Amino acid sequence: MDVSWLTIGIVLLALVVFGVAVFLLVTNPSLSRNWSPDQFLMPSVEFIKDDSKHGTVRIKNIRNIHYRTTRDYDLRYYDREIAVDDVQSVWLAIAPFTGFGAAHAFISFGLADGTYLAVSIEIRRRMGKHFDPVKAFFRQFEIMYVLSDERDVIGVRTNIIKYNVRLYPVHTSKDTIRAVFCDILIRADKLGKEPEFYNTLWNNCATNIVGHARKFAHRPIPAWNPSYLFPDFLDRLAYRLSILKTDLDYKEAKKFFNITAKAQSVGEGDDFSKAIRQGLLPEDSLTTPESQLYETDTRQPARQSMTN
Repeated sequence: MDVSWLTIGIVLLALVVFGVAVFLLVTNPSLSRNWSPDQFLMPSVEFIKDDSKHGTVRIKNIRNIHYRTTRDYDLRYYDREIAVDDVQSVWLAIAPFTGFGAAHAFISFGLADGTYLAVSIEIRRRMGKHFDPVKAFFRQFEIMYVLSDERDVIGVRTNIIKYNVRLYPVHTSKDTIRAVFCDILIRADKLGKEPEFYNTLWNNCATNIVGHARKFAHRPIPAWNPSYLFPDFLDRLAYRLSILKTDLDYKEAKKFFNITAKAQSVGEGDDFSKAIRQGLLPEDSLTTPESQLYETDTRQPARQSMTN
């Protein structure tokens, strides 16, 4: 009986698809692998009820690495208690890298004492492994929430890897900021007990940020948008939705909120977070505490058009 090459090809393709499906079904996420030292420790969070309105969080394993290169660094971690009422602001960071639309998006929360807690949602790398967006479709990387100082997650990108980083203040109410802050910490803690796989399409840095924001947003945020797959354009969506605190047009905002040069000029003993924000806030921020700038959500209407 003659068998056509087309039939053989279909059978082989079916076997490959079946094999991949079986592999995906039997591959489970793990907390126990040969992790890269900078991602060996997962953060843990405890919520403490006290006399304050929203209570206090006790965070363990906040990362504060001192980098000389991406492979030569001093590992440093510390624990901290933060009163939720002290969370005053939130900032969106975009760090583009090679490829169309490719970028890492992360956020940072401003606290009443002038310090910041950054949240970077990343793959949890194993020793010798590097991020690959194609492999990330096929259960090759676990996901983790890195809680860290800004000198760590921003500084390594601007000063060591030499990426350009844009850092935008987000316009919303303090109640929303605190709700998102707590929601993020709950998930960060959960991932330290119940691991998940990173996925390029639906469980990446952008989809998680948006997922937290959508729970508490005062205006609709799309459940899906191409910028979630190409995070270099996430600030463009945020601009269109009037989420970013700026009156500049989009092109001007991208240039104005590029903090790369500021970060690269910060001295070792300087206040990194303060230096990279120099000039980014409105003029009245020179006399008005930052906490008051985020007190009211005016819910500006979403912009209907945008400069590309």
